[in-house]
Amino acid sequence: MVIAAAEITLHLPECHSLKDKRQIIKSIMARVRNQFDVSIAEVGDNDLWQISKIGLSHVSNSSQLADEVLLHIRRYIEETRPDIVISAFEKEIIHW
Repeated sequence: MVIAAAEITLHLPECHSLKDKRQIIKSIMARVRNQFDVSIAEVGDNDLWQISKIGLSHVSNSSQLADEVLLHIRRYIEETRPDIVISAFEKEIIHW
C-alpha cells in the first residue's frame, strides 16, 4: 500500500474577509474531491484572510500513480483558479 500526502499553501489575493476565503476554499475542496476522489481538508491558517493550507491524501498500490495524482491536483488548481497562487507544495509518498 502506498499513501501519498500533500500540503498545499494557497495565497488568495482577492479575499477581503474570512467569508470570501471560506467560500473559495470550500469550492476548491469540493471540486478536487469530486474530480480526483481524494481526502482533502483545510489544515492550517484558518483565521487568515488571504492564506490557506490544504491537506490531501490518496491511497494507491503504485508510488508512481500516487505521485501523478498529486501533481495532477496541483495543475488542476492552477488551471481552474488562475486567481489563486500556490505558494508552497509539499508532498510525501509513504510505503506501508
